[in-house]
Amino acid sequence: MVTPALLADVVAQLSAAVEPEGLLPARQQMALSLGWHIVLACFGVAFPAMILVMHLRGIRRDDPVALELAKRWAKTSAVLFAIGAVSGTVLSFEMGLLWPGLMGTYGDVLGLPFAFEGLSFFVEAIFLGIYLYGWGRMPPKRHVLMLVPMAIAGVVGTFCVLAVNAWMNAPAGFRLVDGEVTDVDPWAAMFNDQVWLQFAHMWVAAYMVVGFSIAGVYAVGMLRGRRDEHHRLGFVVPFAFATVAALAQPFVGHLLGAGLDERQPAKLASFELAETAESPSPLRIGGVYVDGEVKGAIDIPVLGSVFAMNSFDEPVPGLDEIPEDDRPPVNLTHWAFQSMVGIGTLLAGSVALFWFLRWRGRDLLEKRWFLRFVAVSGPLAVVALESGWIATEVGRQPWIVYGYMRTTEAAGDYSGLWWLLGSTVVVYAAMTAGAVVVLRSMARRWRAGESDLPSPYAPETVGERS
Repeated sequence: MVTPALLADVVAQLSAAVEPEGLLPARQQMALSLGWHIVLACFGVAFPAMILVMHLRGIRRDDPVALELAKRWAKTSAVLFAIGAVSGTVLSFEMGLLWPGLMGTYGDVLGLPFAFEGLSFFVEAIFLGIYLYGWGRMPPKRHVLMLVPMAIAGVVGTFCVLAVNAWMNAPAGFRLVDGEVTDVDPWAAMFNDQVWLQFAHMWVAAYMVVGFSIAGVYAVGMLRGRRDEHHRLGFVVPFAFATVAALAQPFVGHLLGAGLDERQPAKLASFELAETAESPSPLRIGGVYVDGEVKGAIDIPVLGSVFAMNSFDEPVPGLDEIPEDDRPPVNLTHWAFQSMVGIGTLLAGSVALFWFLRWRGRDLLEKRWFLRFVAVSGPLAVVALESGWIATEVGRQPWIVYGYMRTTEAAGDYSGLWWLLGSTVVVYAAMTAGAVVVLRSMARRWRAGESDLPSPYAPETVGERS
């Protein structure tokens, strides 16, 4: 007999199974915005330090080539900062618009890092402007110091954003009583258990992306026959930064992953594609998880336990131990993680080879195959960066605040977000095209001998071309 209570229970279960209309467009919008902005954020973190090193070299050695590189890099940084300001502003509005459930419930917990991030942005903008227009107007030693607060502000702003993401993975600074958030401690939320290692992982990744990208630009120039001091110095400085970052990143990543079996076992099981808990667990390369089985993977015995558990026999948690509703998209998480690790290992090996052979008296800058590899190393580093974020964010699903709020609870129940997503695609495509046009125009004019462009980002005019 169908009772009213049974009918109400069935209706409640069916309602819970239906995703909010705004969930899919919100996910797509956030993926686009974050995936696009994070590359620009890397330049805000790492580029000022590289400019600082180049400018200091120019002052201390009275090196006009280094000073010219510092000036050009600063103008390039201004272009990237300008478009990054637009995408960052979009992101600041998206948190409340796309995820009303999250911000409505936990807004008081997350407000502090967002406030500091805004202040950091203004500080960075102010000192970037002073530095850009200080050439020839300030004493050299005072002028170069303008890069210090600019670099610090970029790092602090990134730390604040990472603090929010780390909090989502390791919630702290509040108590949940009868569904209500109480006893809010914003400082404890900001400095949660995972913030330092997650920030370090991103900070090092930023130096990889920027170092390899800039070195790649000069590698392309050398492939085209421009082997002067300008190109060699423009290559070596960012490549040195990329070297330190690429060699440090595996250790930072390993430390970040320690204890993941206790914090987020479903994420670790997806990373390792562990269908069951095996002792010892193999390292699975490739493969897909279909109908509860792993297919097409290459298993290397024992290494799964060694890398994931710091043990020769402790098993990686198996997916069969985790309810299906609590699992992330396994295959996407696994392939994103392995792409990040694989590309990171390749880049670390390449820099180690370069400096080892240089120590032995062989210069790989004379080898076209190596220059071609460096030319694509920047895009590879970006792919590794994006893959890492996919692994982190998708691997946390179905939770937006791990253990407290599911992503379906955070999204709004409206479909109009598809229009917003379409508009964002158009705006971002236009900004990307505009940035490429402006940067290419600047590069052409610099090669033509123009050292002082009329503004940091002005394209050449019709009159100048004629």
